Amino acid sequence: MKFEQRMYARLKFLDLMADLYESAFEDFFHRVMVTRHPNFLDVRTHGKLGDQGADGLTLHSRKLYACYAPQTGGASAVKTKFTKDLASAVRQRDGQFDTFVFVHNDRRGIHPQVATMLSTADSDHPALDFEQMGTRHIWQECMGLDLALAEDVLGCEIPVKPTVYGMGMDDLAPLLQHLKELRAEADPLMELPQVREEKLDFNQLRGESGDALLRGIRHTPLVEAFYAGGIRTLEHDEVARGFRIFYEQVRQEYRDPDDVLWQLEMYVLGNERQRPQVHRAAWVVLAHFFFRCDIFEAPPSDWSPAGLVSTQP
Repeated sequence: MKFEQRMYARLKFLDLMADLYESAFEDFFHRVMVTRHPNFLDVRTHGKLGDQGADGLTLHSRKLYACYAPQTGGASAVKTKFTKDLASAVRQRDGQFDTFVFVHNDRRGIHPQVATMLSTADSDHPALDFEQMGTRHIWQECMGLDLALAEDVLGCEIPVKPTVYGMGMDDLAPLLQHLKELRAEADPLMELPQVREEKLDFNQLRGESGDALLRGIRHTPLVEAFYAGGIRTLEHDEVARGFRIFYEQVRQEYRDPDDVLWQLEMYVLGNERQRPQVHRAAWVVLAHFFFRCDIFEAPPSDWSPAGLVSTQP
């Protein structure tokens, strides 16, 4: 899909998610996962057996999914549901899964109580791994679909037409605002991270693109500070995963690394012209995920390095 198609699909996805609760949410989750993963089992409730603590299972990765998407509900209701599903899964599906995934419909991210429950459950069940799957993760699964399958899952045609989007990924809007406000306050005398030049060479990113990434690296500690600690760390991992998925799709469509970067820039900003300070903030974001190796490729160990370069602009 082209950028405009992805943005159209995302808007349709968010519109759908805004009205999906309880069984309707679970049905949509099943539709996404069955389409995306051939080994996903969409477990349905059956008489007295119920669902035996699972709303879905993946055979190869051995993950069990438990869905919770109420129209209203506080922290106590979340805790009750989580505890009940986990106990049921451990009791009735012992040996069938290695990872318990709590699937929810909270568009704002993971609830603090859910983060605490996952941490506690991880300590109480050392033989299991625990994950959460919210709107970001479900959208990332949708991003892995080709055009025809995405249209089928979303239940709409995704048109091919030029459309202007003022923002790319709305999950990045708070980070861009943070960088726009604090970027000018970065200490010009602070010790700069050493950047290995070979990644730029290996990915054929030189000239203006390489220089822009090197300038952006000066301010990437602001990105790290924004995502530091608790729930923000989980959000960081989700955003990084989204970048990787988008990058892997784009690199199949574009051969020129500069074109790939252009698409990634639109992923952050949208395709509408932005003010210079917002544009510079976006390149700080790209530099951060570039030098973390979430986008573009790290040179193989046997590739001849070019050494270290200074990140002075």
